[in-house]
Amino acid sequence: MKRLQILGTGCPKCKKLVENAEAAAKDLGIEYELEKVTQINDIMKMGVMITPALAIDGTVKVAGKVVSPEDIKAMLS
Repeated sequence: MKRLQILGTGCPKCKKLVENAEAAAKDLGIEYELEKVTQINDIMKMGVMITPALAIDGTVKVAGKVVSPEDIKAMLS
């Protein structure tokens, strides 16, 4: 099971990244657990200074932009 973490305070871009991550995981048919990391201190502990960010299995893959479901699928494969 993949652990997807969306790091952000809940802004519209963060919500779009959640949608894109879920769409990518569902398209690939993989089991996943989605966690929203919204506390600034927790986000900073992961080394992220600009949101939204996406971490897969605890590793930050992208920060500061909303990536497409296609890009996320490539990260998950």
